Amino acid sequence: MARGLARDHDAKRAALRKGAARYFAQHGFDRASMTGAAKSCGVSKALIYHYYPSKEDLLFDILDDHLGTLVAQVEAAKGQGMRGLIRAILSAYEDADAEHKLQLDALAVLPEDKQAPLIAHQRRLVAIMSQAVAQEAPGLTPDRLRAATMTVFGILNWFYMWHRPGKGLSRADYADLAGDFVMGGLARLA
Repeated sequence: MARGLARDHDAKRAALRKGAARYFAQHGFDRASMTGAAKSCGVSKALIYHYYPSKEDLLFDILDDHLGTLVAQVEAAKGQGMRGLIRAILSAYEDADAEHKLQLDALAVLPEDKQAPLIAHQRRLVAIMSQAVAQEAPGLTPDRLRAATMTVFGILNWFYMWHRPGKGLSRADYADLAGDFVMGGLARLA
């Protein structure tokens, strides 16, 4: 008879994803090992292999969970307009710097079949933002709509790339600033 899942199975997977994401982001996915990930998570190599048969499977689970959560939060904020989307994205990015770094740096190392659902998550995020941009600045040509949409993501990624905790604006204050900046720019485009 097959063994059932442990009661803390999901919690253990979540802890492994978080710890491994920090380790992979710090050392670079290509240079990182499952042994190092296990050590960083404070577990045995056997345990990490119990949950993930390969480093790529672990990376996929990290990114799928991160992007899936981001999509869910953004979907929930769709009715709150552009400012609501900005707040939702910045909130979802909180405590996810390692996952975000892996999304940018390591997604391409996965085989195409594992990249496809992750890219679908990314495209869904872009589509939601594009709809919000089009609502605020109707009549943009497709090229200008795409450029404006990706500019919004660039503004949001500034917080991830350059902000240092405890210095400058808080995440909430930056969300307000980004909202004002985006809305002002889109009003000029409309």
